[in-house]
Amino acid sequence: MRYAVIMAGGAGTRLWPLSRLKRPKQLIPLLGKKSLLELAVERLDGLFDKQNIWIITSAQYADEIRAALGQLPAANIIGEPEGRDTASAIALSVELLGAKDPQAEIAVFSADHIIRPVDCFGQAVTAAFGAINENPDALVTFGIRPTWPHTGLGYIQCGKAVAQTVREVLGFKEKPDHQTARRYVESGEHFWNSGMFVWKLQAIAKALDDYLPDTRRKLSPVGQAVKNDQDIQPLLEKIYPTLEKISIDFAVMEKAKKVMMVELKCEWLDVGSWPSLEEVSDLDESGNVVLAEKAILLDSLRNVVVSEDSHLLAVLGVDDCIVVHSKDATLVCNKSESQRLKDLVSLIARQYGPNYV
Repeated sequence: MRYAVIMAGGAGTRLWPLSRLKRPKQLIPLLGKKSLLELAVERLDGLFDKQNIWIITSAQYADEIRAALGQLPAANIIGEPEGRDTASAIALSVELLGAKDPQAEIAVFSADHIIRPVDCFGQAVTAAFGAINENPDALVTFGIRPTWPHTGLGYIQCGKAVAQTVREVLGFKEKPDHQTARRYVESGEHFWNSGMFVWKLQAIAKALDDYLPDTRRKLSPVGQAVKNDQDIQPLLEKIYPTLEKISIDFAVMEKAKKVMMVELKCEWLDVGSWPSLEEVSDLDESGNVVLAEKAILLDSLRNVVVSEDSHLLAVLGVDDCIVVHSKDATLVCNKSESQRLKDLVSLIARQYGPNYV
């Protein structure tokens, strides 16, 4: 049977002040009335039964997510006691689903992506499941053909085609400098790494056994607890602090012997920072993104202006900036400095305490 696992654990400090430790970015309705997580679940309609959709998130968000996603079984929303990166979340999903269905086919998605149109996404997911049925030992990822030399994303280097839209993977490249990214784009052989995957449970379990055996061993009691219909939360609280904090790319994908990629031929965006909204939002005649009930911009170009309430934002003679208003904090910064928001949030926490982060 096919299962979907949505990873929804990150707090998203680069979307401060709307995104907070107690209000993560995946629960914020940035585009319209639905949150990024709600959109992620909605994309799976027709691809997965609701009973087979699982969410792995932070324990502090679990109850809020259960309330927001009442169409999913409450037991399918699992709270990690602390973040130990994507390899731990995926290893946990292997234990959870393996206890229920040893023949499971699993797709792993992220809660903070914008992917449009939805039917294109569905075709790519279907192609990925087709690839693992033709190649049961393969780990399949999704790549996006780059349109510009993005330095904030990882890249997948591809080889020959093995089926329509499916290619063999030669290697993974870390976030490059600008010149390297330009070479990747020009080569036609490199794709943006989406961080989404499809595999058979047995294939990913073996890969974790080979490349991350300590994590597999430590999490194995979780699978047995699920089989015994026991509460797994006390186990997770004991085990998680001992797990290695490492991404699935570093831990497994870069080392695995048989990796394939399905090209995602549609609009894709990892909503990781305020400037990224320019790629999925309508711009006014001056190139501004305005997501606010009340805003006036005069002689201002290429800004991102956001408010979560009816507070009036007035912007005069400002170019290439970010202005974000929340009920208790306001951010003003140059777009070129947006990647330093983590540093700013750390400073705020030290000076004003946890209520503002």
